[in-house]
Amino acid sequence: MLKTANDYEQCPFFEKTFSILGRKWNGLIIDVLLTEGPQRFKDLAIKVQKCSDRVLVERLKELEEAGLVQKTSLEDSCRFCYQLTDRGEDLRSIMRNLHHWSKKWYDIEDC
Repeated sequence: MLKTANDYEQCPFFEKTFSILGRKWNGLIIDVLLTEGPQRFKDLAIKVQKCSDRVLVERLKELEEAGLVQKTSLEDSCRFCYQLTDRGEDLRSIMRNLHHWSKKWYDIEDC
């Protein structure tokens, strides 16, 4: 039997993953936290330069809700930092593979 476009079903796990990772800035935020470790908001804002503070706040909240990022208070301070949860840390190999793939297929001029 020949399948039509209507017969195709997207894997709900894959769809959920890409709805999170595919959002603009989320991959960069995760990458910074993977390579640099826990970060205060102002440090993240410097490293994810083109993202406005308002959007960065929104993305961090989304990543928290998805269980990838955790906001914790710093000892003896009213300041907070953001760090990856175990679920977020588990993206390390995926992000490493994405770096490898992008360096293989894109030139600096493409960026």
